[in-house]
Order: sequence, then structure tokens, then C-alpha cells
Amino acid sequence: MQRPARKSDRLRLDAATAHLDPPFAVVDVGAFDANARDLARRASGTPIRVASKSLRCRWALDRALAAEACRGVMSFTLPEALWLAELGYEDLLVAYPTVDRGALRRLCEDDEARARITIMVDHPDQLDVVDAVVGPRQRSEVQVCLDLDASLRLLDERVRLGPRRSPVHHAAEARNLAEAIVGRPGFRLDGMMAYEGQIAGVGDAPGTQRWMAPAIRMMQRTSASELAERRAEVVAAVGQVAELRFVNGGGTGSLELTGAEPSITEVTAGSGFFGPGLFDHYRAFDPHPAALFALPVVRRPGPGVVTLLGGGYVASGSAGPDKLPKVHLPTGLRLDGNEGAGEVQTPVLGEAADRLAIGERVWLRHAKSGELCERFETLHLVDGDRVVEEVPTYRGEGRCFL
Repeated sequence: MQRPARKSDRLRLDAATAHLDPPFAVVDVGAFDANARDLARRASGTPIRVASKSLRCRWALDRALAAEACRGVMSFTLPEALWLAELGYEDLLVAYPTVDRGALRRLCEDDEARARITIMVDHPDQLDVVDAVVGPRQRSEVQVCLDLDASLRLLDERVRLGPRRSPVHHAAEARNLAEAIVGRPGFRLDGMMAYEGQIAGVGDAPGTQRWMAPAIRMMQRTSASELAERRAEVVAAVGQVAELRFVNGGGTGSLELTGAEPSITEVTAGSGFFGPGLFDHYRAFDPHPAALFALPVVRRPGPGVVTLLGGGYVASGSAGPDKLPKVHLPTGLRLDGNEGAGEVQTPVLGEAADRLAIGERVWLRHAKSGELCERFETLHLVDGDRVVEEVPTYRGEGRCFL
């Protein structure tokens, strides 16, 4: 559930950043570290692979990887993984299949990168793409990971709950794909993953539409039970074909459930380090708001309302109010339901608006995590009541991967 925002947090953040002109973004270092400790607690000894998509800042990635519980990176594109490999990062799992021929050529021609990077496949056609770029006789083995569909299927599979990812759902399908990988020259089956987005990415304590909470919880219990049994069957079936270095699963929202499965060797987390708005709606954990952005008050249209400059940082996914930024501080403010968060202005309403002067700042949180870093070139690191460092985001390093 959402942690209550505190007046002392606003005073501390305002004092620390008084020399900065908004808009700007910050990471509260103490909150980031507290979230890292809580992720480790929830994983209960299962290693955590850090999802770079949810951070998109090398300082944050390094800080997360420095935690004892964390090892390896789940990157979101092959070009990003190649860049990170050049910088010395190891054990890079590309979370999504790639058809980037230029990046695949670089991977096939770089022995060190191939040793560090594993790409994702869920169909033999994706292997064909690699072979078309550099044939198996002209390269060493490319490491691949088999992506298992983790969705919950009901009513003779006519109903599907969960992200539409891999077509591989059943143990027999997974074994067939594993045999296809192992039987082809130039590839090595390195691991398996499955992302249960209907559990990890759906809050079971919705802030609105509370009537849906019982149905969400029942769906998640059913899905967790079904997936644990099916994933164990798949791992056993694939294990008869190849020895898997890792079996990855889960996300920030399902660490306890996924990490407890005997077949799992590692879980994934990324958003949990920043604690974005969408994670206010889970009963099992309570992340600290670690990534925030400040917008300046530039208008006072009337009583009970002030207008902020910019702010239209809307999260990806199905459109809805839950994808809008959340007004964090001062308390007592909300977005205007008619305007929402706009490209050039964001009105906020509430009694607290009458106590804000032109030039003061309002603190907000992005609904998701790493997408915030696409809007800012740097993050200001706040430790206690002062800014201790300014670090570049991927954008600030001139990198835009997706």
C-alpha cells in the first residue's frame, strides 16, 4: 500500500534542491537503498536479476548490482546489451526477441560479447534471422534463452490473462523448441524465462475500482498455482534436452511467489528500486518513493488551482488514469480530471494550491519506472538534505534504445 507522503520529505527535498530550476528529476538515495534491501528480503535468498528497462541510468544499475542479492542484468534491447557489455557488464539477458540485423552482426562477430549476452527466442524463425545475418559456420555459438508463456488460460484456453508474449505455453511445446535449438549448429540453449505479468504487474489493492480487488486476488492465486506446476513440468521437460544455466521468472510485484518455486533459480526486479506510482497498489510490499520529478508553479488560474509547467510524462500500456503521473508533494493536490498531465502544462487542484506561490515547486512521481529517464538527461542524487551528485541517464549519455 502507498506510503503516506510527509511534510518533512517536502521540506528536505525543497532544501536540497533549492539551487536547481525545475523541471528536474531526483533519486532519493536513502529510499533507493531501502527499496534494495526490501527486494532482497522479499526474494528470500533467490538471486535478483536487475531489469535495466526500469532504471535506464548506469548509476542506478550499478547501485542495484552492488547489493549482495543482485546479479546479472535483464536488458531490453540487444544494442543496449552490446553497449553495456562494452562497458564491462556481464551476464546480460536480452528480455525480448531481436531482429536487429546490425546488432546481431556485432554480436556474432564479437567473442567477448557473445560470452556475456544471451538473446531471447520463442520460435525457430528467430534463429533463422540470426543465421541469415551470420551463418553458423562463420561464428561461434550464440547463447539463447527460451521464453515460456506465463499467462493464465481458462475455458479450454479461449480466455487468456497475462501479457501476449511467447507462443510456447505447454511442456511439449517447450521441449520441441528446446530440441530445435539444440539441434541447430551455432546456438546454445542457456536458460529459460517466464514473466507472469498478470501477477507481477497488476496491483491487488487497486486505488480505484476497489470492487475489482477480490477478483484480482482470486485470479492471481489461481494463476500462481497453475504456473508453479506448469513451470516445473516445463523445466523438467527442457532439462531432458539441455542443462539450463538459469530459470528466470517474476518481477517486482511477485518476488515472494516466484522466488519460492523450486524450479526458479533467479527472479527479476527493476521498478522496485525506484518505487513508481503503479506499485502503490500492492498489499505484499510498500516501496519508498525513490524517483521523483519537480515541476514549477507558473500560473494561478483561480482559487484552489495552480498550473505547473510541463508534466505530460504518461506511462506506456493501456491508456487510463493509472498511467498518469501522481502528485506527491505537497499533500492535498490532485490532477485535473479534464486536463490530466499535459505536454506544456499540468493544472493541479486542491486546498493546498492556495498556499503555493508562483515559482514554488510541486513534486510528482511517474506511474512506471525507467520511462521517466527518457524525459531527463540527468538525475540529481539526494542524500539526506543535500544533492551529492548529478548523474546521466541513458538519454544523457546520448543513448535511446527503444
